[in-house]
Amino acid sequence: MIALGVNNSEACLRVGVNRRTGTRWRFGRTITSSTGFELHYAPVAMTNTKSLSARFLSEDERVLIGDRVRAGASLRAIGRRLGRAPSTVSREVRRNRDESGLYRSFAAQRMAVGRLVRPKERRLASDPVLREKVQGWLDQRWSPEQIAHTLRLEHPDRLDWHLVHESIYQAIYAKDGPLGRDRYTCLRTRRRRRRPHRHPDARRPGRLREMTMIGDRPADVQDRVIPGHWEGDLITGAANRSAIGTLVERTTRYVLLVHLPTEHTANTTCAGVVNMMGDLPATLRRSLTWDQGKEMAEHRQITAAMGMSVYFCEPHSPWQRGTNENTNGLLRNYFPKGTDLAVYSAERLVHVQDELNNRPRKSLGWQSPTMAMARLQSTYS
Repeated sequence: MIALGVNNSEACLRVGVNRRTGTRWRFGRTITSSTGFELHYAPVAMTNTKSLSARFLSEDERVLIGDRVRAGASLRAIGRRLGRAPSTVSREVRRNRDESGLYRSFAAQRMAVGRLVRPKERRLASDPVLREKVQGWLDQRWSPEQIAHTLRLEHPDRLDWHLVHESIYQAIYAKDGPLGRDRYTCLRTRRRRRRPHRHPDARRPGRLREMTMIGDRPADVQDRVIPGHWEGDLITGAANRSAIGTLVERTTRYVLLVHLPTEHTANTTCAGVVNMMGDLPATLRRSLTWDQGKEMAEHRQITAAMGMSVYFCEPHSPWQRGTNENTNGLLRNYFPKGTDLAVYSAERLVHVQDELNNRPRKSLGWQSPTMAMARLQSTYS
């Protein structure tokens, strides 16, 4: 799979092995047992050739640029033809002219490829004065972005000192970087490793279909006066391999726990929600608000089965389901993080559910959610 261009994480996922195991297979490893026996894992053969990113001009595009330049077309028109910015075409023609000042496609391709040859010496490695300035600012806890902009402001004529913050980050995290070891301790995050940057061509998670966003939710849901509006989520166990569904009613804080003993796919999650809420009166199941997790991919089944609108929060906005997030925090007293949640029986979930629902709540005037829910059921029955 790696030879076909599949990245390491995706290949491990398809094969069904841990990512660390796949990494050992990929780069090779020698293991020595207690008896002195050595077992060597050869690295995976990388037969594929790394292609240039689509953000670089290709040879075919340079041929078209050469043809259009000789025909007298404007650089802006060439850019429209290629789907590129006019500045990209202008920079290409200016940088890759030959000695006579003419733009020749194949010569331009050779010059561009030649400039891609690595490794190149970092400017921080070749310029000790610049390196000392950057190190001094890092010692004062300046961020690489602050340093990069200050260099441009203080030294506008020293173009060779006009670094981008990415160059400083690379110098900090390089194994043999010019700034020395453990320079990451000067950064605010103090991360030993950089977070991987998403490749432009990498696979991106798909969006759920036909989502109704929280902004379209009726305004009367916010004030908690009308009952029957719920918030939901999953709490997950070790390695996200087990889960329990959590549902909480916004007005009464009444909690329902969905037993998901084998899996928490879209089908099982939605079926569990329907089974758990199916006995409630229609007036007490008006809407459900969830995040954009893939376990809600079959949310239309909930709407069809119970006539209950499902709304979705914005990405990375847990405060839009604040009641549910608070409830999940309470549930972690019973189901700690990093444990296998599949070991808990349905009876155990009912027991925990009853404990929470019979606990007096300050937000309810020291009534319990069970008392508040019973009052509502008698009112709307």
